[in-house]
Amino acid sequence: MIQQETLNLLEWPRLCQHLSTFAATKLGVRAAQELRLPTTQAESEALLAQTREAYGLEQQARGLNFGGIRDISMALERAYHGGMLSGQELLDLATTLKGARQLRRTIEAPPPEDVPELRALVSDLRTYPELEQHIHHCIDDRGEVTDRASAKLSSLRDRLKAVRHDIHQRLQRIMQRQAGALQELLITQRGDRFVLPVKAPQKEAIPGLVHDASASGATLYVEPHAIVDLGNQLRQLLRQERTEIEAILQGLSHQVAEGFEDLERLLATVTRLDLASARARYSLWLEANPPRFSQPQEPTTLRQLRHPLLVWQQRHEQGGEVVPIDLLIKPELRVVAITGPNTGGKTVTLKTLGLAALMAKAGLFVPAREPVELPWFDQVLADIGDEQSIEQSLSTFSGHIRRIGRILMALDGESGVKDQEPEAEAANRGFQVESQDILKNSALSRLTPGETGSHSTEISSARSPAANALVLLDEVGAGTDPTEGTALAIALLKHLADRARLTVATTHYGELKALKYQDQRFENASVEFDEASLAPTYRLLWGIPGRSNALSIARRLGLNAAVVDAAADYMAVGAQGDVNQVIAGLEVQRKQQEERSQAAAALLAETEALHTEVRRKAEMLREREQAMKVQQEAAIQQAIAAAKAEIAKVIRQLQQGPTTAQAAQKATEAVDAIAQAQLPTRPPTPISAQPGFMPKVGDRVRISSLGQTAEVLTAPDQDHKLTVRFGLMKTTVSLAEIESLQGEKVDLPVKAKPQDAVPAAQTAPSAPAVRTARNTVDLRGMRVAEAEAALETAIAQANGVLWIIHGHGTGKLRRGVQEYLTHHPQVQRFAPAESAEGGPGVTVAYL
Repeated sequence: MIQQETLNLLEWPRLCQHLSTFAATKLGVRAAQELRLPTTQAESEALLAQTREAYGLEQQARGLNFGGIRDISMALERAYHGGMLSGQELLDLATTLKGARQLRRTIEAPPPEDVPELRALVSDLRTYPELEQHIHHCIDDRGEVTDRASAKLSSLRDRLKAVRHDIHQRLQRIMQRQAGALQELLITQRGDRFVLPVKAPQKEAIPGLVHDASASGATLYVEPHAIVDLGNQLRQLLRQERTEIEAILQGLSHQVAEGFEDLERLLATVTRLDLASARARYSLWLEANPPRFSQPQEPTTLRQLRHPLLVWQQRHEQGGEVVPIDLLIKPELRVVAITGPNTGGKTVTLKTLGLAALMAKAGLFVPAREPVELPWFDQVLADIGDEQSIEQSLSTFSGHIRRIGRILMALDGESGVKDQEPEAEAANRGFQVESQDILKNSALSRLTPGETGSHSTEISSARSPAANALVLLDEVGAGTDPTEGTALAIALLKHLADRARLTVATTHYGELKALKYQDQRFENASVEFDEASLAPTYRLLWGIPGRSNALSIARRLGLNAAVVDAAADYMAVGAQGDVNQVIAGLEVQRKQQEERSQAAAALLAETEALHTEVRRKAEMLREREQAMKVQQEAAIQQAIAAAKAEIAKVIRQLQQGPTTAQAAQKATEAVDAIAQAQLPTRPPTPISAQPGFMPKVGDRVRISSLGQTAEVLTAPDQDHKLTVRFGLMKTTVSLAEIESLQGEKVDLPVKAKPQDAVPAAQTAPSAPAVRTARNTVDLRGMRVAEAEAALETAIAQANGVLWIIHGHGTGKLRRGVQEYLTHHPQVQRFAPAESAEGGPGVTVAYL
């Protein structure tokens, strides 16, 4: 069959052999080596889902463990037909049941949505734990039937042990009495009879039955008459033991036969799981990606596709580096013609594409960069290599034609194996008319557009629905006269464009390169060749036909220059040189565009990276700004709450004490101190001074230092002070601190200052600090090191004055605190507190 031929040509069996090395059981190895290709896309999708789930388990280091699984298929078959299984076979069955049960537990451990396909495989799996326990009860780890298997067997073995002991006792006594008649003091066996090695001349000293003799005849192996009856008794007991063992094994085999269908299903399930795990491990090793089967209107996308066998060769056989290829095929294309020099990688490209299609179909990941998108093909058909055979009288051309004939038969849905010659005739008949028409015009390059259109009309009139097949042709039309081979190749490719979903062909015929410009279903591709190094790069280039580069290679390899120049002249006469010049120009343009594209891609990547960095930093700034706003709001709320509490405390003290001017003055100073400590510092609002104002009793004035509006209660005294009230508070203020509501200032008389007077800035009294919980830190009970840490925190949070409670004690803590304050850069000075506030037990630090 052509399908099997194709698998062999693409080296599919070799890939299956590689896959089998990732299987964990003999069942999986055999199934991988004989891997069956699915016949429906749904089956391939299910296999890919299994591979994807097993792949996920492998990546999470929770891969399936197939420990204990044995190949018991032959034993099951024999038990089903009434045969008796051996103890080792039964032991293998028991370990397989245990291994299958552990597999099911492993698969059921993850969430159901992670491994739905694998869960479905083991959902109805029966592992017969009772049969496993019964086998382990009757069979030991060596595969032998145990004494506990039955009471009768235990009794027989006890009697056997007693008889053997009796025999040994009697033989020991004989050996002691007749030691001189023995070759050596040894009890041995011949068959199931116990014997002694007796010297031949002294055989009368130990009368008995002779069972064997040495090669020289000097030693006779004699069973003494004294133990013959015991030997007979031992033989009978052994026969009874064997019968009982067979009965036990037969009973266990019968139990196995009763569960034959379930156990056969268990083996099949375990094999499928092992195959799924092997596919996942192989795909992981290949660094492959899961494929998606594209629809007819979608393109085929295979970027950075690598040949899996070359990857294996590189990693295991010290092969060269694998050069990936890009296959991007538009959905409307039906034929791709690949041209280029020999050894350039054309055939490898065909095999890589064919193997990728087969791997996806079999549930394997494809060694290409994501996304991996390709059609699901009913058939993959190939004509690759040389079919030449002396035995079958086949030339290279005949071999190719006969194989192509089988490909066309497969596309037309024909079945059965026909005779070789009629098969070749059938292959030629499908496109014979087309090739003859092309031959009449001598070459495709001389066809006019009108003539080409007429040929297309004739061909399309006989079109049948295209088969969902991938056809791979290597050196199509080669092996015969170039003119006829070209015509045959053109006719064949046009024929396949109508009858196959996708055809990829390699060729050296230049006329096939022009098909792209006459039929939109055709496309050109070429393999790149470096003329400087005379080495292929193995890169596949799209849209540009390739050159054979035969003359360039010949010149660089040292062929006579005159011969090469003459060949170039002949090419020019044949008008082939112009075509090659055009192709060379296209290649130069392609390289320039490729370099520009790479530069643009690098610039785009750099721009994207810069954009990402800018966005990241902008986001960080926004987050930092938001955090600062939250911190500021929290600090403001805290300050407001603290200020309200302190003001409330002052008001309560004022209400509880006598209402005097002195108390009001203290309350005012306390509120001023709170305002200075809690309100944020802000520049005063500049107000243009308007002189000539003097407040009267009952006037409304503004106290600039407090930012409050107050009512004047008394006229100014000789010290230029007056009493005002705002809210419930009464206080005495200086005329310099007030102004009218229109911003008018009071004109104060300037007094002459003595020469030795202290500057006003130094003599101006400052508002006394008010001790609160916020500006007080209690260090009692701490060590000096702990106190220094707490003191540093308190100084950072304090504003103006800090009360430090350290107590009296031994004085060590007080000395340590004052020593720390002496060297602290934020502390201006410090002094013991007043007696009412703790005296020497409290230190007041001015910051």
